[in-house]
Amino acid sequence: MGSTRTTAVVAGVFFVVAAVTAVAALALYQPALTDAAYVLGTGEDPAVLLGGLLEVVLAASCIGTAVTLYPVVRRYGEGMALGYVCGRLLEAAVIVVGVVATLSLVTLRTAGTGTDDEALVVVARALVAVHDWTFLIGPGLVIGVNSLLLAVLLHRSRLVPRGITVLGLLGGPLVFASSVAILFGVYDQVSPWGMLGAVVVAAWEMALAYRLIVTGFRAPAEPSAGSLPVPAPA
Repeated sequence: MGSTRTTAVVAGVFFVVAAVTAVAALALYQPALTDAAYVLGTGEDPAVLLGGLLEVVLAASCIGTAVTLYPVVRRYGEGMALGYVCGRLLEAAVIVVGVVATLSLVTLRTAGTGTDDEALVVVARALVAVHDWTFLIGPGLVIGVNSLLLAVLLHRSRLVPRGITVLGLLGGPLVFASSVAILFGVYDQVSPWGMLGAVVVAAWEMALAYRLIVTGFRAPAEPSAGSLPVPAPA
């Protein structure tokens, strides 16, 4: 049981780290993302660089949640569990693309002396657009699928209370549908409707993290037919 308890704590910590770094990085990025003339300044901005570092930690934490939980949840659907791992890898990759785009603004700012200001601003806007699209696809479309996959696996296994898994079963499709609506211009990403799915998914992940860290897994249910057998606790 000690090994399973450790797995639960580690997975919970990864969820918390991912949430904290995501919020902190977005706040640190604001000068570069909201000011079109940011690249016309002089000197590099430590806040933007720190934001980039935090998003790399975020990407690593996304992968960490999947790798840590895979040996536990694969007993209740190996294909779905593998899909969760692949989805988290994709989410992390999209996040890193956004990091590269944002850090490129720092390069423009420090190396743009003597360059046409209008051209710099145009390139900067393009890089911000890349970041904005990665923000929609990674923490929007992809995380919606990932949340649903994990919620289904945990719902089957009964490793955590049903109230927590219901948040994931609702939040995953909700944030995915909301991201599709934003993609096609139904409403803005920064709007009450745009935030609704993100809030439910955040609540799901934090409730799950709290449960894993404080209490750990429940006694598992019997795997469904065709699933891997549950090994005896160590």
